[in-house]
Amino acid sequence: MPRTAAPPALTSPVTRVADSDRRRTSASVILRSVLEHGPVARSTIARLTGLSPASVTDHCARLTGLGLIREAAVPRRSNGVGRPHVPVDLDDSRFVVGGVHVAVPYTTVSLLDLRGRVVARRELKHRSVEPAEVLSRAADGLGALLAEAVGCRALGVGVAVGGWVDRDSGTVVEHPLLGWRDVPVRETVGARTGLPVQVDGHARALVNAERLFGRARGSLSVLHLFVGNMVDAAFATHDEVHHGPRSQAGAIAHLPLAGGTEPCDCGRVGCLQVELSERTLCRRARQAGVIDGVNPMHVIAAAEAGDPVAARLLRERARMVGRAAGLLLDVLNPERVVVTEVGVLYREDCLAALRDEVGAERSAAVSPSSFPDSVLAMAGGAVALDVLYRDPLASPPGRPT
Repeated sequence: MPRTAAPPALTSPVTRVADSDRRRTSASVILRSVLEHGPVARSTIARLTGLSPASVTDHCARLTGLGLIREAAVPRRSNGVGRPHVPVDLDDSRFVVGGVHVAVPYTTVSLLDLRGRVVARRELKHRSVEPAEVLSRAADGLGALLAEAVGCRALGVGVAVGGWVDRDSGTVVEHPLLGWRDVPVRETVGARTGLPVQVDGHARALVNAERLFGRARGSLSVLHLFVGNMVDAAFATHDEVHHGPRSQAGAIAHLPLAGGTEPCDCGRVGCLQVELSERTLCRRARQAGVIDGVNPMHVIAAAEAGDPVAARLLRERARMVGRAAGLLLDVLNPERVVVTEVGVLYREDCLAALRDEVGAERSAAVSPSSFPDSVLAMAGGAVALDVLYRDPLASPPGRPT
């Protein structure tokens, strides 16, 4: 038989997908390493990540081309001899991401740089909670911030909302306090801004912020407990946040809280959300003559001014939050627990009350949010930054501001 040339090797779709996933994972690991250790030499990145020097060099070139990293201004010498090691660092001068956090009384719009630092923010008090108006005002407010950020490019927008948020579809499935149901947030905000939009629940957004930029960086498992008007939780293990089917994980509003006395709309007494809600705190403070409004920061201010009733109400709430945290610790056993709650954020006696309720053997694992003065501004932007750090090679060049 005549000899014929061997057919060319074919790359299967499975192989192409695996190669793409490998490149994406490697780029993510490198960008995270630069975030954590930069300015850092490429040889050090290779040692820290276990990637080959050639792979690190290739990916650093790609990330530099995207404008995400740059060579640091001052090269480092190795033992004072030989060629200098030119370290790389994040390029935080070019890009920002937009953040939108929709709370019950107002929306926070913000701009964050690649290090998760809040560059600008603005609060927009709700004139109405009708979804189209809230989201259009948020998009316009974000546009105003971007117009003032001269010289920066917007990579995208992250939107964080309480309640049941389906990340994959970019939809708020249900937010009982706002009365929202099946609201197409991604579609609405994207149409108004012309930017890529990511949407997630605020507890999951904040657990990602803690992992990327906060004290939980490097922890193998993290639980975040968000206690505002809404009460939500999020759990991350091995660098992945658990979402569950249709992103329903973390819905703890109706878990029973021992010692609770507040009647809930569900017909039971002592559900987590109705017991711990800022609405409940403020109602109790009004009944006690501490404040005359609905702003929990006014309770904090009264306690700081020496009002013993305000301080007692905040400590009692912190103890109940500690009871809720202990319940979740029993179930999930995370390495670290992060709590976002006004008393715990601003008062040492509230943090002590929470830790006392959790128990001495586990109290060291519990800490307040790493972002006490910018937690809501951080939440929205963290949704977009988490996507960037997971897949930096997919990062668009950004829209000029």
